[in-house]
Amino acid sequence: MNETRGKSRRWPIIGLAAIAGIAVGVGAVYVTETRKGNGAVAMAGVDCGPAVEAAGLLAPLAKGEVAAFRVATEPARLSELSFQTANGDKKSLADFKGQAVLLNLWATWCAPCRQEMPALDRLDAAHDGKDFSVVAVSIDTQDPAKPKKFLEEIGVKSLAFYGDPTTGIFSALKGKGMAVGLPTTVLIDREGCALGVMSGPAEWDSEDAKALIGAASKSI
Repeated sequence: MNETRGKSRRWPIIGLAAIAGIAVGVGAVYVTETRKGNGAVAMAGVDCGPAVEAAGLLAPLAKGEVAAFRVATEPARLSELSFQTANGDKKSLADFKGQAVLLNLWATWCAPCRQEMPALDRLDAAHDGKDFSVVAVSIDTQDPAKPKKFLEEIGVKSLAFYGDPTTGIFSALKGKGMAVGLPTTVLIDREGCALGVMSGPAEWDSEDAKALIGAASKSI
């Protein structure tokens, strides 16, 4: 793991040994099949250089419950990533401009995703949605009612439902070396630029996570 930590601040997909550590030690679940259908991750229009600088300041806070958080070292604008609302309407991260966003990809068949969902719900409930939002996107590909029913069963009350049955949003992040399995969580600034990514579950309403997110919100 010392070798992988030495490479943790690089965006390219990590090696097989690190992947095995994620899949077994941390608890992430591989996604082996993806489909097209999501908007391109555009780089034009917004300079994400400042986000990389801000991300560097977050590195000391990647500890405890969020020790696996990898800060961005290359600019990546994610505004065009799209998904559907509960009603089937199209939405994208561009709709959250002006807010910091914690983008979480999950699925009902992913046990670690189920484990961290209550914490994400509590985190979202603790904010008014003006400066910060949790955007949890299901990539279940079968019955669209299943993930909605799951959220109801576990008592999720604050999180809005978003889904991408094409799994294109996962493919787009995978293409940028930001996703190797589920859950995948990306911290994004108010301009839609990536600040960092975490593979595997976390207690997102823990003091460690709140410190990371709070610093991100103030630095962007």
